[in-house]
Amino acid sequence: MAAPYEGPFSMPMYRDWVPKAIRPWIYVIFAFVFQLSGTWYGGAMSQIMGTTCLMREDVTMIIMMGVVGVNMPFPFLFRFKFRFTNHQLLLTAATVILVCDLLSMWVTWVPLLCLLSYVAGFFKLCGTFECISNIRLWISPKQNFGVFLPTIYIIILGAMSASTWITQQVTYHYDNWQMMNWLMAGVFIVMILLLLLLTKNFRFMPPMPLLSLDWLGCVLWSTVMLEVIWLFVYGEFYNWTDGAMWRVVAVALPVTLAVSIARMRRIRHPYIEPQLWRHSRLIPILGMFAVAEMMNATPRVLQTTFTGGVLHWGMLTTSVLNLWEWAGTIIGCLMVIWWSLSVRRSYTGVLSLGFAALLIYQVVMYFSISLSMPLERLYVPTLLRAMGYTIFFATMTLYLKDLINFPAFFMALTMSGFIRNGVVESMFSGIYSYHLRYHIADNMVRGVPYDMVQAVMVSVKQGYGAVCVIGVIILLLMLIYEFQPVRLRVRKMPSIFAIRRLLAMRQRTTSKAV
Repeated sequence: MAAPYEGPFSMPMYRDWVPKAIRPWIYVIFAFVFQLSGTWYGGAMSQIMGTTCLMREDVTMIIMMGVVGVNMPFPFLFRFKFRFTNHQLLLTAATVILVCDLLSMWVTWVPLLCLLSYVAGFFKLCGTFECISNIRLWISPKQNFGVFLPTIYIIILGAMSASTWITQQVTYHYDNWQMMNWLMAGVFIVMILLLLLLTKNFRFMPPMPLLSLDWLGCVLWSTVMLEVIWLFVYGEFYNWTDGAMWRVVAVALPVTLAVSIARMRRIRHPYIEPQLWRHSRLIPILGMFAVAEMMNATPRVLQTTFTGGVLHWGMLTTSVLNLWEWAGTIIGCLMVIWWSLSVRRSYTGVLSLGFAALLIYQVVMYFSISLSMPLERLYVPTLLRAMGYTIFFATMTLYLKDLINFPAFFMALTMSGFIRNGVVESMFSGIYSYHLRYHIADNMVRGVPYDMVQAVMVSVKQGYGAVCVIGVIILLLMLIYEFQPVRLRVRKMPSIFAIRRLLAMRQRTTSKAV
């Protein structure tokens, strides 16, 4: 039975005896835990490879499946919210992730591990959204998106750095990568018990049936993303077009993409509305997301190759960089909040600031690489890179929100996720890996008296140099092109009732048409 629910911020899904002061903080912790979750964790990749005897490409693909899973629920999130109660959604998400986490320790078949990772990622976002959507008025009573989005990115992006650091610490001290899975399983068991103890089923409006959800479209677009990621993850292993399997996937990709686009154009309510692709500013926004991912992908290949292959620093030594990355994320989010509250600030200014911080990291790394470089020299560049990426990421999301109305915003987030969540990162990781392989061989045969370590170091430096040149050109173009001269107003978040009315109207239109 639906209960009346109007007025200021409250959390009626809690039982009455739970103190009101701690209610939103519990959901903040739950959201952070959801973001920490996964099946296999990238911070323990070397240990996983050694224990399971899987290739680096297999482990990377399993982890990237979870990243794709996180991106795909966006168009469904409000439909889930209006169909199920908060209690049901959080319990389901926590239980599914717990089961996937436990199964991933015993399953050895790579395709099944990929499926478990995808499912865990899917429900990871569902749980995070359900937590955050219930404290949105607590985060920003004035419903200011410029405050709300950077604040939740402190949780989302901060958890990425925290997850890697925690994984590395737990794996090192217990000498077993599965201890992270056991730790997260224990945390989710506690979360489930707390949900049963503290919350109850509460409906603030009648349930809306799950009609006109394009599940097949979700599967098709997921397949497109996974095929692109697979091509670049396994590209070096199959020597690109020399591998028969690589050529098969390369041929299958345009076919899958054509089927996805054809379905999108033919059905009444597709997973992604075709009108969004025709938005004049959407493609430039996606291009800017791709540029940020290109700049942010260098640490995963170039820096890791240098610190591990040249300086021979271990996992625990470099784990401190994740703390600096976490600090940079928080600083970046706070800077975006400050900019949003200032209102009359251009997007170009804050985006240029974020991109400049990303570029400074590349420049500092180019001039700092040497056989005697201390770890401390990486602290500030790492902080700047994380700060710049966060500023760029959060500001571009705000810009996307200002351009596209709210019902289509979550579809637009999925489209930007095609760029952000794995595809471009995998693409440039593959390109950087190919660049390293080519230049290491070239440096060894040029007649210069390099040994292998020197050849690797010089090749890494050449990679950073190329990125620096490209970054300078892009920064100059950003300074020339104004995204928006003056931000005249700040869009507010629509109420939950306004969103439900829009979805109900769309559903009635569908029923009449059928």
